[in-house]
Amino acid sequence: MIVHRGIDSLSPLPYAVVTSGTFDGVHLGHQTILKRLNEVARAHPDGQSVVMTYWPHPRTVVSNDSQDLRLLSTLEEKIDLLEQAGVDHLVVIPFTRAFSQLSSEEFIQQVLVDRLGTKKLVIGYDHRFGRDREGGFDYIQAHQAEYGFEVEEIPRQDIEAVGISSSKIRTALNEGNIDAANRFLGRPYSLTGTIVKGRQLGRTIGFPTANLQVDDAVKLIPANGVYAVDVIQGGQTLGGMLNIGFRPTVAGEHQTIETFIFDFSKDIYGEHMTLQFRSFLRPEQKFNGLPALVEQLQKDEQQARVTLKR
Repeated sequence: MIVHRGIDSLSPLPYAVVTSGTFDGVHLGHQTILKRLNEVARAHPDGQSVVMTYWPHPRTVVSNDSQDLRLLSTLEEKIDLLEQAGVDHLVVIPFTRAFSQLSSEEFIQQVLVDRLGTKKLVIGYDHRFGRDREGGFDYIQAHQAEYGFEVEEIPRQDIEAVGISSSKIRTALNEGNIDAANRFLGRPYSLTGTIVKGRQLGRTIGFPTANLQVDDAVKLIPANGVYAVDVIQGGQTLGGMLNIGFRPTVAGEHQTIETFIFDFSKDIYGEHMTLQFRSFLRPEQKFNGLPALVEQLQKDEQQARVTLKR
């Protein structure tokens, strides 16, 4: 996949089959659109599939209530997922207030026609674009001869049959409903970051943890609690149990992301690690002293190991 950052250096492709959207999470609903995009592109001898996406997320630019918006995928994660989906070209458009003010006609002419040379546009049901989301399927269909490309809309029943949205997945993660989130995504939800030093209390009670500092502040952190996770580190995949929260039993003062990696004892401070969420085990809770905490952690470990073997 060729990644184009911005549109200024783009040249029209011989036969560009294009779709656009934020594609946060690249979930199963998005994958329905991407599958059709690639099918249309592969049906033409010169066809190439093109995804246009926007960074930062448009809501962080145009909405007054977006300060707390957290995303399912960072830009780099989204790039990786779209490449896995078989997309030929990804155009990452810097989303600014000036760009948000383009009318639908300006967007179509300046971006789809002049820069990409679009021959076919594939969009999801009720997809909107341009200033105040004024443009849509009906407008393009009525003017497709004028612009020189065709438009295809994914049928409403196909989109509604999937019944998935990024906002539904965010809600599931905020509630600790990992099973639903993973089902909607079609894969385990993940966090990636750098391993940093914590208070190192875990090693004193037999549960040393790797403390994760997530790479991007906009990435959504699931609900506080204990999870069974796959741990990808140093080219290998291990099992582990993860605690997200404030560690009330030991008077924690800020949220931490701490993973006890099973059967592992290396020093990996400063290295990168990815956590793939497999199951929610229990909410975070305060115990009456360290012995009670250790007893529960032993039960958590046993439950996590059984869960990860399934």
